[in-house]
Amino acid sequence: MANLKDISRQIGSVTKTQKTTKAMKLVSTAKLRKARQIRDESVVYSQKISEVMSELARVKDETEEIVTDRIFAKNDNPKNVDIVVITADKGLCGSFNHTTIHNVLKTKKQYEAQGANVRLLSCGKKACDYFNFNKITLQKKSTNISSAPNYELAKEFIEGVFEDFNNKKTDKVILIYNGFKNMLTQEAKIKTLLPIEMPQESKQGDGSAMDIESSDSDKLLQELADKYIVFSFYYALLDSLTAEHSARMQAMDNAVKNAGEKKDELTIFYNKTRQAAITTELVEIISGVESLK
Repeated sequence: MANLKDISRQIGSVTKTQKTTKAMKLVSTAKLRKARQIRDESVVYSQKISEVMSELARVKDETEEIVTDRIFAKNDNPKNVDIVVITADKGLCGSFNHTTIHNVLKTKKQYEAQGANVRLLSCGKKACDYFNFNKITLQKKSTNISSAPNYELAKEFIEGVFEDFNNKKTDKVILIYNGFKNMLTQEAKIKTLLPIEMPQESKQGDGSAMDIESSDSDKLLQELADKYIVFSFYYALLDSLTAEHSARMQAMDNAVKNAGEKKDELTIFYNKTRQAAITTELVEIISGVESLK
């Protein structure tokens, strides 16, 4: 028969765990609210600069200059590919980090199967730990950006990638992370940063109203492309952080529910065990009394 003290100790342990996970859920909810506000404030700028770059690509396409410009030139068979990975610095957020790492390994395998040389650049302690443990070489890594996105740090990290692309050391740059969809859902995002792709809808319809002087074209492109790459990466960090808090809030909510169910099971088991012990004691007492008669 199970020891009542052991069962009582288990109930106490589960109760403490439930209190901890409930507190963590409340913290994640508060952090999610703040991170989502910052993300929502940045999404408009992110969309607008993407629209400008798409419009520039359209202008280049109409003037047939896009073929000679690496920033916009489509490359279906890249020889050198950089994959930029964003994960969380901490765990306890369900499959959030695992999903991103799985997509990275899958994408890496696809390009390597095409004969491309793939380099990995990692933001987030969880990704860095995974790749280091599995002896997968990282071209660059950082563990202090994803948990507290900062524009200057993001710029410092990603500008080297842009320089390598401009210097023809790489042919393609891909960004992979888990983004925020809603309070209960995160979505895996695999985005090609370079070369900048023109959306299909932008290729149809009337011609562009934008006109660029040829003398300013290269300078304007470089400046806008630099801002586009840096802010796209910075926004991805904000998006990933928001999704991380959302995932952790969900994970802690599930943990609270599971702890509650386990506590109920243990309480029922405790009561049954206690009742059985009392019944056994009563039987022994009655048997002793009967033996004395």
